[in-house]
Amino acid sequence: MVGSKDLPPSTTPFFPNVFFNNQFRAKPQWPAPDMTLLGQTAIVTGGNTGLGYEAAVQLLDLKLSRLILAVRSPEKGNSAAAALRKLHPRAMIEVWPLDMSSYDSVQAFARRAESQLSRLDIALLNAGVIKLTFGTVASTGHEETLQVNYISTMLLAVLLLPILKAKRQPSGPPARLTIVSAALTLAAKFPNRAAIPLLPSFDDPATFDREEHYHSSKLLAHIFLWNLVDYVSADDVIVNLADPAWCKGTELARDVQGPMKLAVKLFGTTTGRTKRVGASCFIDAIVNKGKESHGCFLMSWKIHPFSAFLYTPEGTIVTQRVWDETLAELDFAGARAILESMKGV
Repeated sequence: MVGSKDLPPSTTPFFPNVFFNNQFRAKPQWPAPDMTLLGQTAIVTGGNTGLGYEAAVQLLDLKLSRLILAVRSPEKGNSAAAALRKLHPRAMIEVWPLDMSSYDSVQAFARRAESQLSRLDIALLNAGVIKLTFGTVASTGHEETLQVNYISTMLLAVLLLPILKAKRQPSGPPARLTIVSAALTLAAKFPNRAAIPLLPSFDDPATFDREEHYHSSKLLAHIFLWNLVDYVSADDVIVNLADPAWCKGTELARDVQGPMKLAVKLFGTTTGRTKRVGASCFIDAIVNKGKESHGCFLMSWKIHPFSAFLYTPEGTIVTQRVWDETLAELDFAGARAILESMKGV
């Protein structure tokens, strides 16, 4: 199988060319008419709004039997669940609290999944933020974008992997873990790449750049996945990253205020995909793509190379540093032991 790691780096010289192709020329790949998720259970983080909600709709359209909406606000989650139940009254739809800025919340969510779910086939990790001003998470000391988009997302992924492996359909197809990504990783400058240690360098307010912090937080997930798939068999869980491209009508930039808010709305209206098309990228990664997508970055409904930086000698060094620092950060949750166990029988 030829995955993202095996492809040559992208040679597109100018990121706007990538953006144009991704936004306007790529064609959606919809599930086959006879595709069914009957009997299956899925988790969607951030599933109460935007692309997460739309992905939930599309999973339910495929006859998904049980849906867990993992949300920070139970009130908003319950409102979304009520709307989904009207569309799909036969499905079991539940709302579970999950605060991606809290290690305790992430761990409690994973423990609940292990103890209360008899089956788990799909996890779509969609929750994410773009912070316009610097702020840290009090309990961890990390900058919020880094915490939510990268560290806590990787923690949840690691915690869910053995649950997905154990609770997928017996003798059935592999479980699925899809992490929402962004084409902007390909444009990330990653200015603090040489910092030692690396992760704490994101926590310095003097170096905060709202665009670069977001780009780099998504790039770090690519870097972590590079090594992660060495511990996870595609026969157990297929893990991939999916880019929905720029979409209008989402709440990702909900913190934007003033003239910038109007500019973002106008840009989305004129160039953005609909939420239906954007969320179809996640559904494609989950139901259309097979083992060939394990460890891959999916963009424009195709397997795409990672950022060119990852293929360089410097990228190799930084990839190992990110891996080691992330596992050290998540040592309290036994992340390294969990991954080693995934290599077992």
